[in-house]
Amino acid sequence: MGRVKRPHILGIDDGPFAKGATSEVAIVGVVMEGPDLVEGVAVTTFPVDGPGVTPFLEDWVGGLRFRPALQGIVLGGITIAGLAVVDIELLSERLGTPVLVVNRRDPANHRLDVGLRAAGFEERLAIVERSPAAFAVKKGLFLSHAGVDAAGAAALVRATLRKSAFPEPLRLAHLIARAIVSGESRGRP
Repeated sequence: MGRVKRPHILGIDDGPFAKGATSEVAIVGVVMEGPDLVEGVAVTTFPVDGPGVTPFLEDWVGGLRFRPALQGIVLGGITIAGLAVVDIELLSERLGTPVLVVNRRDPANHRLDVGLRAAGFEERLAIVERSPAAFAVKKGLFLSHAGVDAAGAAALVRATLRKSAFPEPLRLAHLIARAIVSGESRGRP
């Protein structure tokens, strides 16, 4: 994949939900060209801690009208809707698109395994264990990637940075998802 100055990136984030909730969570996708041009917004829902999030995302993203233009997908961690763990390598392979995961802290120090065990989701640990290791792109921004090499992944992320330390498509998806649930946006992804 050659370097793209203004890539079309889909940022996906979930809305807030109450701990212990059994309902569905708002999932928002924002497609942007570069860090400043919104091309589209999509909304769906997924069950809290639900199974099968990777095929769900494959079907949802694969069916979006702007899917053919995507040069990457960015997530704010490998979990969505609580403890639904995304297999980023499988998602990238099935969609034929790089999948990037960004975090503010090094995910190598996470305690996701503890949460999965406590919730009775031990079978999801295999996805966590095979997830690619993250590296620091800059202070406060760690990146894991699938479907693209480290330099290409970092270039895609850098091409989407503007106001915050996080990619703009993800930041906007976070704001919209929060507004859908609580009526007003606030906070950081």
